[in-house]
Amino acid sequence: MTGLEDDTYSNSLGIKMTKIEAGELSLGFEGSTLPEALIGRETHRQNGDFDEHPAHKVKISQSFHISTCQVTNAQYEQFDPEHRKLRGKRGFSTEDDEAVVFVSWYEAVQFCRWLSEKEGVPYRLPTEAEWEYTCRAGTRTPFHTGNTLPEPFLKNAGALRQGNETVPLSVGETPPNEWGVYDMHGNVEEWCYDWYGPYQPEMQVDPVGRADGDFKVTRGGSHSTEIYYLRSANRMGTLPEDKHWLIGFRVVMGELPKTQPLPSLESKEWQRSVRQDTPPEIDQGPDTDIPYFRGPRKYVKIPEDSTGPLYSKHNHDPAIARCPNGDILAIWYTCFREPGRELALAASRLRYGAEEWDEADLFWDAPDRNDHAPALMCDDAGTLYHFNGISAGPGYKKGGLALIMRTSVDNGVTWSKARFVNPERGIPSQPVACEFITEKGDIVFVSDAPGSRSVLWISRDNGQSWTMSNGSIAGIHAGVVQLKDGRLMAFGRGNDIQGKMPESVSDDMGETWNYHPSMFPPIGGGQRPVLMRLNEGPLFFASFTGSRKEPEYISIIDETEKKRLVTGLFAAVSFDEGETWPHIRLVSDDGSGREIETMDKRPFTMDLNTAEPGGYLTACQSEDGIIHLISSQQHYAFNLEWLTTLPPAKAKI
Repeated sequence: MTGLEDDTYSNSLGIKMTKIEAGELSLGFEGSTLPEALIGRETHRQNGDFDEHPAHKVKISQSFHISTCQVTNAQYEQFDPEHRKLRGKRGFSTEDDEAVVFVSWYEAVQFCRWLSEKEGVPYRLPTEAEWEYTCRAGTRTPFHTGNTLPEPFLKNAGALRQGNETVPLSVGETPPNEWGVYDMHGNVEEWCYDWYGPYQPEMQVDPVGRADGDFKVTRGGSHSTEIYYLRSANRMGTLPEDKHWLIGFRVVMGELPKTQPLPSLESKEWQRSVRQDTPPEIDQGPDTDIPYFRGPRKYVKIPEDSTGPLYSKHNHDPAIARCPNGDILAIWYTCFREPGRELALAASRLRYGAEEWDEADLFWDAPDRNDHAPALMCDDAGTLYHFNGISAGPGYKKGGLALIMRTSVDNGVTWSKARFVNPERGIPSQPVACEFITEKGDIVFVSDAPGSRSVLWISRDNGQSWTMSNGSIAGIHAGVVQLKDGRLMAFGRGNDIQGKMPESVSDDMGETWNYHPSMFPPIGGGQRPVLMRLNEGPLFFASFTGSRKEPEYISIIDETEKKRLVTGLFAAVSFDEGETWPHIRLVSDDGSGREIETMDKRPFTMDLNTAEPGGYLTACQSEDGIIHLISSQQHYAFNLEWLTTLPPAKAKI
């Protein structure tokens, strides 16, 4: 007896199945504005998430059976006994009857194949459309319970940031929906069959998602998740290799629909019409013997009132790289607020020879994951590397991030599938936009670490495997450079020494560090320094004169060889491996005063003595010698001659 013709059926593992009849639904968000209790101060949530639109008609043409409960530890471990070692990891899911977690999409699929062979009937994951059809059970409200979700469904449901509060994940203890299916709102997220992608407005019959993608869909929300994300229409997803304490799965009995998947995603602005040759004049630019300064130019170009996938409210934490074709590629995170699940990455391209940056477009967005802390670099062979954190749930603190990398060999147009540098959340996995190749060819990038410190991730096999340094740098958001004698030198934010920004030096590739005060002022929230070696050989450093909250000043020497006080963003050059920094000047056009936007579009006046007060800095240098320095909003371009030229004593008109 297979159960395919029965309304209800229990298989040999004790998985109870119920028959879902064919029918239709409107897939996605529809109706009026969500109740205030679901919106709170997150005003962008009024009509659900952007990826829930457009709502469209879907026909489920054939009946199928779905498990009434999520797969439990006891059931899954008949397939994979080794999984028992993961029970209780991070304190979750210890008992036989609790939902299984720490299972990847691939492992869930393998379980279904094993179960199919064992039972003699096809088992699989539900499609996203089947999942929402089952969850709604004929309703059109935010939850199958109506406009609100009763208390029994809520398991630490107010959590905005990652916490350590454990809750039981026993299945089938909350009231079922009208079709007899349990735990469709909360408990654990559930893997679906589909690759994630945007909806289309046309009616679909038995949709199976996109032909390919970066992320597999999850649905239903989980414990430790805000109620908003437990709605019937809400869409989540992550890398199919990912596994953590928020995701489990349930199974469907029945053949997968024969529907052709939708095409892969359309290209973005930064992917379109990108030249793949190297311009013959790529190393020719402004005369290197004449000071050159250009900017600031705004590179964050997002329409006002944008509420997903790009957000006009908060854009920050950029990374930048030169491309082999002469383009400059910048990426950064875009969100309503930093701990939110909506945080995604945007990108823009300054094309070779262009005067202005392209309009921003989406770069990377694991749905309803916090994609915190991008880093970007180009190696000597022309391969671009993208490093990033990916959260399990909301937020990026308290061990919430795993660490991924991707590569591109066509000037950033297409990227490899992401793979984990570090899949374990709880290990420092928050990249800083500081990365370099050592004299031995090792790839190094920086990550923030607990205790206001930074660590190094190092690959000695061209990115195939990675190790984390045992020692730590004083301060977060550290800029690091390798000195000519092989030592590493770093400047960080926080853990100040004698009222100065800390300087850390290592002679064993980050295993141990020595600390002492630098000559530079400490910085605070909303600020990040940058440290790099220029093509010409000197070290380049950029930072701020102090906190962005109130102007703080340092003295510089102008062309009359007199000192004067300046405030804001400054740059410095060292010709003796950081022993001295004789050339320091404000990053400004030295004009009489004009209003410029800094982070979050806050205005400041740039003039002879005042530069941008804050932002996260990152920089690269193009083949023509131009240094491209960006803050959280603006792009400055200048050459070494400008850096070493004393600034004017009077404002330029």
